[in-house]
Amino acid sequence: MKIPVEISARHIHLSEKDFEKLFGKNENLNKLKELSQPGEFASDKIIDLINKDKEIKKVRILGPFRKNSQVEISMTDAYSLKLEEFPKLRVSGDIANTTLISVKGPKSTIKIPCIIAQRHLHCSEKEAKELKIKNNQKVSVKIEGTRGLIFNEIVTRISNDYSLSFHLDTDEGNAAGIVGETYGKLID
Repeated sequence: MKIPVEISARHIHLSEKDFEKLFGKNENLNKLKELSQPGEFASDKIIDLINKDKEIKKVRILGPFRKNSQVEISMTDAYSLKLEEFPKLRVSGDIANTTLISVKGPKSTIKIPCIIAQRHLHCSEKEAKELKIKNNQKVSVKIEGTRGLIFNEIVTRISNDYSLSFHLDTDEGNAAGIVGETYGKLID
């Protein structure tokens, strides 16, 4: 089965409470573009990430709101921001004991947890059955091409709320020379 490969650029997930702190009570998180995972979208709102005199501007907020806020960046972003404590490599949502980063919106600046997202494979229960994989199992995916790579330690995330896609961050995507529509293959 061909697995769609997607590059997940730096982004932020916010709780409704943190969104209100950053944008005010009268603002809404409006859909700019749907993402591949059902119900998820890139919003029309952006924020800036700040560490002392370093910043990364115009970081997209993804929706819908989450229970807990988190920033997801790449290793290169962490170097650019000169973070004293590097964010932990984590599955999205696992924010305990990781770096806090300043996030600036139009109304205020707050600190929220920051992670480097673990590469992961989304799939529905039906797709998981076809691929013979289980939730949280670690798998490997091969990507062909001039800079083809085998990615190991990919965490599987299985739910009927998901559709099949393998998510890498920008550093990983660049290492594999991924440009445009790309597919991978599950390997032993």
